[in-house]
Amino acid sequence: MSRTVKAMAVVAERRPSLVDDAYAAMKEAIRESTFVPGYQASEQEIALRLGMSRTPVHEASIRLQEEGLVRIVPKRGIVICALAPDDLREIYDVVIAIEASAAELVAKLPEAERSGVADELAAATARMAEAHAAGRLPDWGKADEAFHRLLVERCGNRRISRIIQTVNDQSHRARMLTLKLRKQLPASIADHQAIIEAIRRGDAAGAHAAARQHRSRARDELLPLLEDFGLKHL
Repeated sequence: MSRTVKAMAVVAERRPSLVDDAYAAMKEAIRESTFVPGYQASEQEIALRLGMSRTPVHEASIRLQEEGLVRIVPKRGIVICALAPDDLREIYDVVIAIEASAAELVAKLPEAERSGVADELAAATARMAEAHAAGRLPDWGKADEAFHRLLVERCGNRRISRIIQTVNDQSHRARMLTLKLRKQLPASIADHQAIIEAIRRGDAAGAHAAARQHRSRARDELLPLLEDFGLKHL
């Protein structure tokens, strides 16, 4: 193999990794509001902020636009998409339907398998309770997110996992921003325990109902908060 061909092979091998790195870095900056909603910048400026080159940032931004996290404006750069309350209402409609189905599928797994999933979910819920008792709201948020990610990932349907990840990325900022305003955090822990108990029993209908009730209650708490505090974009 010639030196030129070897060099091209190295570039081809490295390029997806660079794009993946740019994608992960941009998504994290958006989720944690390092790049705030409405922020607009050129690809070069974003690349400089992330310590990367422009090409992987360009390719990563295309993926993020498909997920609804950014908008590419020709000749003007990249805009971080903001969410309105109506956007969150639509997101919760999707989350409620999908997570209820995921919980039902987990409860239908063979006993040994669903018991293992229940143990994982219980561990995440225990971390939530510990973080809440200590007043560590960011840790509570991370443990809560882990619970819902595990519920979907362990249901055995890869398409459900892909769909829910997109809407969760879109809603993450709003959930974290309103943690200090929400009064029903202990109720979330109780809701999780009800889901876990239904899964352990193999009660598919009960798991579906418990998961649906949990996310519906969260929606009914969050959306009025946004209205009360006049938060029109997140």
